[in-house]
Amino acid sequence: MSKSSVLIIGGGAIGSAIAAHLAALPEGRSRSITVLERDPSYAQASSALSAASIRQQFSTPLNISLSQYGLQQLRAMGPDASLVERGYLYLSTPEGAEGLRELHALQCAAGADIALMTPAQLNQRWPWLATQDLALGSWGRSGEGWFDGWGLLQHDRRQALQQGVRYLQAEAMALERDATGTLTGVRCADGTLLQAEHYVLACGAWSGTLAATAGLAVPVSGKRRSVYVFRSPEKAPSSPLLIDPSGLWFRPEGDDGLFICGGPPLGPDDDFLPLDPEPDLFEERLWPALAERVPGFESLRPQRAWAGYYEMNNFDHNGLVGALPECPNLLLACGFSGHGLQHAPGVGRGVAELIAYGEYRSLDLAPLSPTRIAAGQPYRELNVI
Repeated sequence: MSKSSVLIIGGGAIGSAIAAHLAALPEGRSRSITVLERDPSYAQASSALSAASIRQQFSTPLNISLSQYGLQQLRAMGPDASLVERGYLYLSTPEGAEGLRELHALQCAAGADIALMTPAQLNQRWPWLATQDLALGSWGRSGEGWFDGWGLLQHDRRQALQQGVRYLQAEAMALERDATGTLTGVRCADGTLLQAEHYVLACGAWSGTLAATAGLAVPVSGKRRSVYVFRSPEKAPSSPLLIDPSGLWFRPEGDDGLFICGGPPLGPDDDFLPLDPEPDLFEERLWPALAERVPGFESLRPQRAWAGYYEMNNFDHNGLVGALPECPNLLLACGFSGHGLQHAPGVGRGVAELIAYGEYRSLDLAPLSPTRIAAGQPYRELNVI
């Protein structure tokens, strides 16, 4: 049996951010902090398999604020973050134009630097873009783009280790509770029981499965998302990360004509499908959409592909952060539905404050409280890619 003051289950981007922020607080330095991670290579972790992008074009003010704090950390990391601020470009047909305008007003009110662009303006800036079916584009002029997700994870992990956090390699198999509902320990695959005063469930796509071992309903599951790499003679100069009305997204990968892309699954979207790229998605849906939006992409050449899990919150596609009423010494930090990596710094800071002070002091994450599930009050994020 091993006991800590704080046990964080999951050492990916969210778990490591919590550990690093908590250990940096004066009230956290005296605590024994352990991060439980089953695979230090992070071979299946969403943190390592993400397309690693950051945007402020969300539909909830809190998610915009979380991105703004994440951007601060990435900029402060300097070259280690490999941050490329070319923006997100959301494209809209006439049917979606009013919705894009409404989101633009919300985003600008929250301090985001977003420009609405007509088809003529889109063509002037990106001549390679086909705009014949479009009514509007929404482009992040600054504060959006992509970065080195692995670099962010390793930065926070390194910061945590340097401040005395212990990383323990073991696989959590079950959560154990007593008759009052209080969490009493985490049973590992080797039979070890790990105990703490405070527990944080931050194991991404697997959070719902682990919570269920203690009779806790956490609506988070793993949804496979595939990413495809292609090379094209069309370089698409100054390309942002483009979100097409068809659901296609793409962005450059380096400066030598490589791009990555993805989109909604073609087949059934079942939980925990094997982490092999969906076989027909690229040729049947994505390639035609790429060629229609950028005619020069018609002669592209596929290179390789990979797949990872979105830790999908099936209730409202937003993060679950805070205590469950039925298990008050367990804090959730999961269910971010594809935007967890960019929000890891802000969530890490918030959960650290909650543990150290019993309240949020920098940014109020209360709208993400899991109490909204039992209350039937979703805090819905509409811009899930």
